[in-house]
Amino acid sequence: MIDVRGLRKEYDGFVAVADLSFSLGEGEILGIVGPNGAGKTTTLKMIATLIKPTAGRISIAGLDPMREEIEVKRRIGFLPEESPLYEQMTVKDYLIFFAELYGLDTGEALVKIEELLDMLSLSADGKRIGDLSKGMRRKVAIIRSLINDPDLLIYDEPTSGLDPMTSQQIIEFVLQLKEEKKTVIFSAHNLHQVERICDRVMIMKNGRVVASGTIGEIRDRWGKEGYILEFRSENDPPLSSLWKENGYYRVRCNGSDELGEVTRLIIEDGGEVTRITPLTSTLEEIFLRVMDEYPIHEEIKENQAFAGNH
Repeated sequence: MIDVRGLRKEYDGFVAVADLSFSLGEGEILGIVGPNGAGKTTTLKMIATLIKPTAGRISIAGLDPMREEIEVKRRIGFLPEESPLYEQMTVKDYLIFFAELYGLDTGEALVKIEELLDMLSLSADGKRIGDLSKGMRRKVAIIRSLINDPDLLIYDEPTSGLDPMTSQQIIEFVLQLKEEKKTVIFSAHNLHQVERICDRVMIMKNGRVVASGTIGEIRDRWGKEGYILEFRSENDPPLSSLWKENGYYRVRCNGSDELGEVTRLIIEDGGEVTRITPLTSTLEEIFLRVMDEYPIHEEIKENQAFAGNH
């Protein structure tokens, strides 16, 4: 569906995004995560044809956005993090307006709008957009991004600032779009949501991709091995990081070597190991580890100095 190769964006010598490459197929979801200033929004705007890359290539459904911009825009839906709406318009009038911009007739647009309102559990009821809550306005913006039935959806922080219930509704809706074979790229700070719904994840830092792949691939590369060892003992075990629950002792072991050593100590002390549970690193744990461990490229250091002087 989308193929990106060597994407780069510079602003007066400052490299905002460098050497970004990835591919995504029909019906796949890619989550882009990183700290503020990592290049996430710049990346999304380049893919959405809102800003032109300094170098590199983007192909969307076999189309080149540089040469076939209008056709590409017909195939994408974009949701910025901050999405101002026409607050004096009613919800339906607003959505009909955008539907007509895409060439839909009013009758066709109304059918599509009613379908999307129902899917997102949003009741319009003649309400003006300015009278809606933040969560409801966000849903209107999402419907606007879908009014042209795009193949590729590009969402920048779709659940930012929303209450947990609305946020959950939007995440469930994104999963529903996947079932409809829509390809979705979105940025997010909520790593739990990313871990739950994404087929692939890209972690960015200082304009570069520092880790990417499926959750399993990233976990294999960056995850930290760990275990919870459960045991019984009549003695007070000579172990740190120990707690007792439901009559059993439990201790966390970081890695197989520590697991073996703790097991040996328990048995020598007359204890009995009853269960060993492997621990899986969360995406949040991995993200923090990547941020801490990945070295800053010399070019990026120069960029930071440039930014600090301007």
